[in-house]
Amino acid sequence: MNKINISTLILKSHRRYWFGLLLIWGVSCNTAWGRDIALKLEGPLTQGGLVKGKTDPRSKVFFDDQSVRVSKQGVFLIGFGRDAKPQARLKVMLPNGAEQTRELKITQRQYHIQHIKGLPARQVSPSGADLARIHQEAAMVKETRSLDDVRTDFLKGFIWPVHGPITGIYGSQRILNGQPRTPHYGVDIAAPVGTLVHAPADGVVTLAHSNMLLSGGTLIIDHGHGLSSTFIHLSRILVKKGDRVLQGKPIAKVGATGRVTGAHLDWRINLFQTRLDPQLLVPPMPTASK
Repeated sequence: MNKINISTLILKSHRRYWFGLLLIWGVSCNTAWGRDIALKLEGPLTQGGLVKGKTDPRSKVFFDDQSVRVSKQGVFLIGFGRDAKPQARLKVMLPNGAEQTRELKITQRQYHIQHIKGLPARQVSPSGADLARIHQEAAMVKETRSLDDVRTDFLKGFIWPVHGPITGIYGSQRILNGQPRTPHYGVDIAAPVGTLVHAPADGVVTLAHSNMLLSGGTLIIDHGHGLSSTFIHLSRILVKKGDRVLQGKPIAKVGATGRVTGAHLDWRINLFQTRLDPQLLVPPMPTASK
């Protein structure tokens, strides 16, 4: 999905990255949260942002009334979807039984409208049989993203899985063949078919499917605590379900499979079912050497 002004997208991408860095927030809350606990939050408080928290590992954490896994080191993750409301609530139940609540202010974003033309009619208005297959494959992906592993592979940070022009960005509203559709939840990176895709972070392969109707070759890697990377439109998958992968190692090859208009990698980040912006996890795309 890559018919869009490239220079404009790259500029917006860089602006969002630096904006995200400015929003990185770490506070020692010995006074606001009580002497029994120090709470630290790191990451952009914005729609699409992932925030890493650290607290007393004996504490219980709730985000918008949902229980959040806390590691043995006291690390936890929270994330804000594309349409997250301006405020969210973080509650910590201290080891001594006391509770503390913090209201988080979430920055609202404006999203690009992306027109994509020339797609096969079957992929824009699927038949009954195709629709049943789409629902079945979506359920498979949803189940995979429901895993809650104790691993903290995400602590090492993330790198770009492939380098190239950014041709599609998170959150853009998509108009397919003139018909409004759901927003785009990943970042599209243009690259020739066969270009190696590298693991952006350590993790475990939880889904490897060679031919989904819309996403084509589809690979999901779990990074722990419900955080996962999804790679779609692949021409070839080089790993299998259950494999342990390390950051920077080849995992697949770029393709043009599924619903696409050209060869590219669509990289997505999820915290369980919450779709996050991958570009907020990595530095600006490196420019090609001359």
